[in-house]
Amino acid sequence: MSPMSPRRAILVGLIVSLAACGPATRKETTDGGPDVDAYDPSVCTDGATEPCYDGKVGTEGVGPCHVGMRSCVGGQWTSCTGEVVPSLDLCGDGIDQNCNGRTDEDEDLDGDGYTTCQHDCCDSPGDCSDPTLVNPGAFEAAGNMVDDDCDGIVDNAIAHCDDVGVAGIHPDTTDAMDFARAIDLCQTTTMTDPKWGVIEATLTLASGTGTPAAVSHAVRPHFGTGTTTPRIGNGLAVLSTGHAAAPADSSPAFQDWEGGPQNGNNTSSAFPADWYAANGSTLPNAPGCPPPTGTTANDPVMLTLKIRAPSNAKSFKLQTNFFSSEFPEYTCSPYNDFFVILLDSAYTGTPANPADKNLAFYKGASGAIYPVGVNLAAGNTGLFRQCTNGAISCSDLFSTASISTCTGTSDLTGTGMDPLATFGCDANSQVGGATGWLETSGNVVGGEIITLRIAVWDTSDHVLDSAAILDAFEWSVDSATPGTIISRQR
Repeated sequence: MSPMSPRRAILVGLIVSLAACGPATRKETTDGGPDVDAYDPSVCTDGATEPCYDGKVGTEGVGPCHVGMRSCVGGQWTSCTGEVVPSLDLCGDGIDQNCNGRTDEDEDLDGDGYTTCQHDCCDSPGDCSDPTLVNPGAFEAAGNMVDDDCDGIVDNAIAHCDDVGVAGIHPDTTDAMDFARAIDLCQTTTMTDPKWGVIEATLTLASGTGTPAAVSHAVRPHFGTGTTTPRIGNGLAVLSTGHAAAPADSSPAFQDWEGGPQNGNNTSSAFPADWYAANGSTLPNAPGCPPPTGTTANDPVMLTLKIRAPSNAKSFKLQTNFFSSEFPEYTCSPYNDFFVILLDSAYTGTPANPADKNLAFYKGASGAIYPVGVNLAAGNTGLFRQCTNGAISCSDLFSTASISTCTGTSDLTGTGMDPLATFGCDANSQVGGATGWLETSGNVVGGEIITLRIAVWDTSDHVLDSAAILDAFEWSVDSATPGTIISRQR
């Protein structure tokens, strides 16, 4: 007699287990009448055994894949033991680990740029819902119950790489890759490695050249002693036109936001050339505010990141919080500090990324464009919220206006912008104000190399400093509406 095939063995075992479990139970229809005979496969008689297999149908008996056995204990079936199910093919060993009937095949059936020999764990329809989005170049999209990056773990937790202090990143680090880590970009790669990650990071002046002042950037476990704490992980990045420090900080040490030396950080450069040209060689400002003066970026610092996007990414978002001591007196003036997040991407879809590449903008209900900065407080956009309501724009050069959309000052606590101002708009004026956490988004092409430039600088002068807090960079498998809104995170 020829040996029984594995599939026939499963069928025979099923019949045996049915007998062991006794007669089929009789189910009732919803109207109380009898239904077809059926049985509960999870209930069995102690001591019964049967063949079992948890692999994809059609792969048992192919290559090394074979059935196992399970037993009935306490009226319930145990897990399947002794089975071998499909796994990633280890090319070159002559074994068909994925049990598809072909040995060491090096093919890319889904056209995602990754072959089975490059450990693409889902290369053909039926292996997962969308094979083109699952490969070693993908990021792990949380909560979708898919092993997106083919590392053998479904929905693995985000790894943190931004501890600050003796055992982690030193606050005054000059390694720009530490700033990538501070905003939770932990994975690195190279120009020739197809996996996603940061390829290169630099710290420069706003022109993309030169060296910024050492005091203008820092990695902190928090900013101040209030609610400006990391959104993800344990650290955040600080870029400043003054000292990137609160009063309790060191490396660098705190300098008063309003009372610093006249020459600020004593650095200057040209504006980012492509952004400036795209705006007609003028500096954009909020509607109704006078144009900034000058042609030089004073006290600038720019973080530039060259990143290969994950193969399944369609967009990203970054959390920011902009602080300025120009609030409230010099809101909507020609002297305001600038903050830009410039994205270079091959994306040409809809919604479109901005023509001037700057994602740090808010589009009002009327369609008006407001650059992210202190002038979000003008026109009551609602995006400048960490402040005290009252008079603004009250220097002796400008007419008095007011703000009514401030919601609190907890983000200012311990930052040096929280004391009452000596030169203020009214008795309740503080040294400065902040936007609160904002969310900036941009669209990308999966697998492309993007460049992200994040910069702050002063215009017209070197005094009254600002700081941009950066954290929580995240990819998304969905397209986004480019620009900046109030943060929806946590």
